[in-house]
Amino acid sequence: MTHRSVLLQNIVDTIADYREGEISPPDQAHVDKWVKQFPAAVQEPILKEMAHVLGKTYFKKKEVKTFIEELIGSEKFAGADPCTFWKGVKFLDLQTAGNSQRDMLSLFERKLRKKCGLDLGDCGKNPHTYLYLDDALFSGGRIKSDLIKWINGPAPSQANVAVVTIAIHSLGLWFATKDIAEAIKQSNKKIEVSWWRLVEVEDRKAYMASSDVLRPTIIPSDSATQAYVAGLGAQVVLRTGSGVGGLGVFSSDAGRQLLEQEFLKAGVRVRGMCPYLNTYMRPLGCSLMKTTGFGSTIVTYRNCANNTPLVLWAGNPWHPLFPRKTN
Repeated sequence: MTHRSVLLQNIVDTIADYREGEISPPDQAHVDKWVKQFPAAVQEPILKEMAHVLGKTYFKKKEVKTFIEELIGSEKFAGADPCTFWKGVKFLDLQTAGNSQRDMLSLFERKLRKKCGLDLGDCGKNPHTYLYLDDALFSGGRIKSDLIKWINGPAPSQANVAVVTIAIHSLGLWFATKDIAEAIKQSNKKIEVSWWRLVEVEDRKAYMASSDVLRPTIIPSDSATQAYVAGLGAQVVLRTGSGVGGLGVFSSDAGRQLLEQEFLKAGVRVRGMCPYLNTYMRPLGCSLMKTTGFGSTIVTYRNCANNTPLVLWAGNPWHPLFPRKTN
């Protein structure tokens, strides 16, 4: 095999279960078609860095199952008698858009049935804990909205709520925690919220130098990117230093900068060719803030969030690495 073929196969092996049963399995031709949309000189370096990044930030179904199994049996979470604990948990099903929560609850139920012989419907008759389960928190908007609506509606006057996700982004967690706390205060209810995750991704502005997301150090010199960033105004802040993030998402500073520069330039190009992308679909991912984009590289076997760079998921006429299922 050529070096390029090895890199292509590495990525194929990592993302093999992406939307399994819904779309054609990814193969070398699919990944190669994606990377060929970038300049020839950077194609293999992009493949090399993406092989490393996805090895850190792509969550296979097997890994999610293991996380759930360990949570069910965790003494820290469920105490010394997990099955008795879970019988007293009410599983919240609050999402009105998308299927991530239902899919996660379905996985959870199968593992709970195997461990304790319990279905979700057997649990929470007299709840001591309410559990909100989802795959990931990016900006925090959906989880925050769901819980605030529940707090202001059917939530009891006193409750313990555990929010469990595979991944959490620090800034989204900060926003969600603040706004949920304010909603609890306004409701005059006594509700405690705890957050549980497999991994936390640093993306706060104050910690940009040690962040785990794509934050460019310079703006590429091509005219289209320069014009796009100029249109954002003074809110664009550039990363300093040469860190690869506390999670080691990137293989090196050079590899990180390669993705930041090439994904930003190509993202501007994608915005120009895909007419249905709204203003908030920034080159490096959906964000309400006037920045180059959210910059996450977290992808799960279920789906690719729009908070990741446009080049990963935008379609027609762009060829996405991760064809995205929308809500």
